[in-house]
Amino acid sequence: MTVAIAEEKVRAAARWLSEQDPVPPHVVNVLKTKFDLKALQACEACKLAQDYRRVALNG
Repeated sequence: MTVAIAEEKVRAAARWLSEQDPVPPHVVNVLKTKFDLKALQACEACKLAQDYRRVALNG
């Protein structure tokens, strides 16, 4: 997998996660399964989703 593809998968997972309310339990496992991510990538997606939410709330 190329770096660009991996980064896009993380961004897609983050976008999806930022729209979930409430956040699903065991979110790292959900992201790993749903987006075929490694654990570290799923954690990166969680952080990025939080950034997306913060921007959405603060404009």
